[in-house]
Amino acid sequence: MSKLSIKTVTLVTIILALGAYRLFPHPFNVTPVMAMGLFAGTYFDKKWMAFVIPMLSMFLADIFLGFHNTMLFVYGAILVAVSIGFLLRDSVSSLKVIGASVAGSILFFVITNFGVWAVSDYYPKTWQGLTTCFTMAIPFFQRTLLGDLFFNGVLFISYWYFAKSLGRYTLEISRSSH
Repeated sequence: MSKLSIKTVTLVTIILALGAYRLFPHPFNVTPVMAMGLFAGTYFDKKWMAFVIPMLSMFLADIFLGFHNTMLFVYGAILVAVSIGFLLRDSVSSLKVIGASVAGSILFFVITNFGVWAVSDYYPKTWQGLTTCFTMAIPFFQRTLLGDLFFNGVLFISYWYFAKSLGRYTLEISRSSH
C-alpha cells in the first residue's frame, strides 16, 4: 500500500469539507458543487481520484440530504467539471479559472435543467416544455454562477497560497538537512 502525499490528503479533506458544506444552512443555489469538480480535476494527480472523491463527497452528503430523481444529472455535471479541470492542470491562471467556472455554471444549468425536464412531471415532454423548463430556471442561474465564482475563487487562491507555503517549507527543510 502506498503512502498518501500531503497534497492528496489535503485535497481529499477539502473535497469532503465542500460536500459537508451542503449540510449546513446556506443561501439557496450557492453551493460548491461545480467548484468541487473543477478543483479536483485541476489538482488531483491521479485522474481516478479527481472523479471518485467528489462523487463520494456528494454521495455522503446526499445520504443526509436525501436522494432525488435528478441526482444522475447533478453528478454527471460534476464529472464534466472534473474534465474541465483537467484542461487547467498545466497552466492555472485567474482568467482560466474564471472562464472554466462560468463554463461549468452554464453546463450545470443545461445538464441539470434538462434532467428536471426529462425525469419530472413538471413540464410536458415537448420542445415547448423543455423551453419552459429552461426559462423558469433562469432566475436560479445568477446564484449558481455567483456561488461557483465565489467558491472557485476561494479554493484556487487558498490552495495557491497553501502550495506556495508548503513549497517554501519543504525548501527550508531540505536546506537545513544539508
